[in-house]
Amino acid sequence: MLFSADLLYFAKSEVKLMSNENQLKRKTIFGLLWSFMDMFMSQGVQFLVLMVLARLLSPEHFGVIGMVIIFIAISNTIIDSGFTQALVRETNASQEDYSTVFFFQLLLAVVMCSLLNSLAPLISGFFHEEQLIPILRVLSLGLIIHSLGIIQRIMLIKQINFRTQTKINVLSGVVASIVAISCALLGFGVWSLVAQSLTLQTMQTLLLWLSNKWMPSFVFSFQSFKRLFGFGSKLLISGLIDTIYSQVYAVIIGRMYPAARLGYYTNASKLSDVIVISATSALQRVTYPVLSSIQEEKERLSLSFQKMIRTSAYFMFPVMIGLMAIADTLIPLIFGDQWFESIIYFKLLCVAGMLYPLHAINLNMLQVKGRSDLFLILEIIKKVLITTLIAISLFFSLGIIGLIGAAIVSSYLSFYLNAYFSAREISYSVMAQVKDVFPMLLISIIMGGIVYLLGGVLPDEPFLKLGVQISAGIVLYVTFSRMFKIKELKMIYELIVPMVQAVVRKKPFSVLLKSKGR
Repeated sequence: MLFSADLLYFAKSEVKLMSNENQLKRKTIFGLLWSFMDMFMSQGVQFLVLMVLARLLSPEHFGVIGMVIIFIAISNTIIDSGFTQALVRETNASQEDYSTVFFFQLLLAVVMCSLLNSLAPLISGFFHEEQLIPILRVLSLGLIIHSLGIIQRIMLIKQINFRTQTKINVLSGVVASIVAISCALLGFGVWSLVAQSLTLQTMQTLLLWLSNKWMPSFVFSFQSFKRLFGFGSKLLISGLIDTIYSQVYAVIIGRMYPAARLGYYTNASKLSDVIVISATSALQRVTYPVLSSIQEEKERLSLSFQKMIRTSAYFMFPVMIGLMAIADTLIPLIFGDQWFESIIYFKLLCVAGMLYPLHAINLNMLQVKGRSDLFLILEIIKKVLITTLIAISLFFSLGIIGLIGAAIVSSYLSFYLNAYFSAREISYSVMAQVKDVFPMLLISIIMGGIVYLLGGVLPDEPFLKLGVQISAGIVLYVTFSRMFKIKELKMIYELIVPMVQAVVRKKPFSVLLKSKGR
């Protein structure tokens, strides 16, 4: 509570003499801080409840939910229709713009809900799971609930106000978790996961409306729709392609293997997503409005972009490699021995996910530059690539391991494509990006190798082993960072120390930023 109060104090402290650059850095720092807190706390709540539910439910239950997630995800992408990014990018969005998008998305939500209800029997027959019919029909109601809060969230994103979103998401996650665990204890099985999803969406929408007093006007402007959809339509198509391919593994595994195998994969994916999706989403939500605000300042934009790439790699590489190093102890400890088969899936997914934040920042640059057409072309190229790799995996019967291997190859090739085309819009080449992040990758690999070997000689006591491995990993990474003179370590030090001092002295953080010349 003290920390939150101090952050609020810092966020509200304004210094009139701050330069525009310092104001932007201040917004970026607090935006990133609250955004990361939001994503990690929200995912942390989800992670904790996943630990409990994994011991109360069977892998089959998670597998059944995994079969229908793709249809919900596709529907949400269609409902968004690229309008979120279009409105965030719009510097002077009007009440007419917001109201037009609100009613259009609500209409689409009703249409998609009705469509899923009609298609439920066909989807159930495809997966040979009769219980999918009622599950999908109930989950589809969440589409309408979710659509009602999209505009409120867009407004908070444009304001770079992630503090309010953090509170909303964490509180909603806690309530949904309580509902899910209660249902599981009462023996509701897979319906516990359904209840968790609907409760989460309902709470988020309700709290968004309570925290943001915006109300739609009863207008629909075809001019606003045409302008915003002109930009968002290309993002809609690319978003659809991306959503389908992000869930295609669940479809293939659910169709070809028993539900339990999909359950192993699903929970391994959820565990890796606690870091990957949290970091990627937090970076996307903050970097896009920040970069958009300086899109006309070429030199400043390039410098900010480079710093974001380096900082993301500095945090992401050690975390994902470290998780791989401790996975043999971590997964049985948090999920139970029945989930042992998930370990290898988890390790491979960590390899695939390391570059996701770098993907996100490079793609954000294309959107900032208004190149939604290039964004779409890139998505099509990358999906042709992953389709080819998946086809090769299936042709040679490489199993689930082969499918994840295809994702790894695709991720690294896609990074090259994203970086290459973003480099055409800004003076920061692919080789420059690789050169910047390579030292961080190298020291992360060395750190991870030592941590993994350390696990083999430590006593077979899970909590002791994890504690020693994690502590050793942090010390090693900081030490190697100093040895290789990674400047991001100094940046973090200069950020954390003033914050700690400010907590003690009650000094506005904005003043500290100015005094440090940042």
